[in-house]
Amino acid sequence: MEKKRTHAKPPRPLPAVPGAVPDHPHSGQEENGEPRSLAGLRVSEERYWAEFYEDPDICYEWNDGTLEEKPLPDYEQVLLYGWFQQLLRCFLTVHPIAKLLYLEMGVRFQLPRKTAIRKPDLFVVRHDNPLPLGNNDRSYRGICDLCVESLSDSNKKEIERDTKQKKGEYEAAGVHEYYILDARGAYTTFLQRTPRGVYVPIIPDQGVIRSTSLPGFQFRIIDLYHQPSLLALSADEVYQGFVLPEYQQEKARADLEKARADRLAAKLRELGIDETTL
Repeated sequence: MEKKRTHAKPPRPLPAVPGAVPDHPHSGQEENGEPRSLAGLRVSEERYWAEFYEDPDICYEWNDGTLEEKPLPDYEQVLLYGWFQQLLRCFLTVHPIAKLLYLEMGVRFQLPRKTAIRKPDLFVVRHDNPLPLGNNDRSYRGICDLCVESLSDSNKKEIERDTKQKKGEYEAAGVHEYYILDARGAYTTFLQRTPRGVYVPIIPDQGVIRSTSLPGFQFRIIDLYHQPSLLALSADEVYQGFVLPEYQQEKARADLEKARADRLAAKLRELGIDETTL
């Protein structure tokens, strides 16, 4: 007698995850060896912190419930970013008044009409900030003293995210200074927040930008594009207050010794003595 065929029951669907969008066209699976971006996906803040904040493949920010992908820079932007970061590190080594953060650390901005989690390319939190940054913190929920973005310029939307959207967010949040670094120079901007809570351009002093959130930190705008070496900067009066001070002291000592030796040699020659015979 022929046995009656049975069909396996389909597996029960998994319970929905809060904030998830079912059957999203981008699953996050790799395609042709590249991970798919989930930018545009609506997720809760809780799910963002749990699943997307430390994504190993794609750097996500969170804008009031929507994932946004932080674009990758080109080589020119990397060089400019690296030079400016090095300059800030030099300053904070000599004047340790703040912590410099990077490496995709997130900052949660509670704004009047929304919440956003951004990952500034660089940001600074002073030690006297009302909410200091702890050594073991993996994110920051206070108001940064300085935020720096290396301009994402692959398309108009990316440009406006840095020049308009983030500018508005940082201004509303109370970030004291906001710098936009553009390797092409078209959108490079230096802003400071007034007591009325609005950003105004920092007026260069003979081509030099002087920070108010980090007193003593200064740089020539043109140097952002020429990117002189630290040795060259240490001989420049704009940077002498914080770039390679130990080298400057050693060089000054060596120059003094050389000047002293030159005077002694000249005196010996006046006396008719050949210093090479001594």
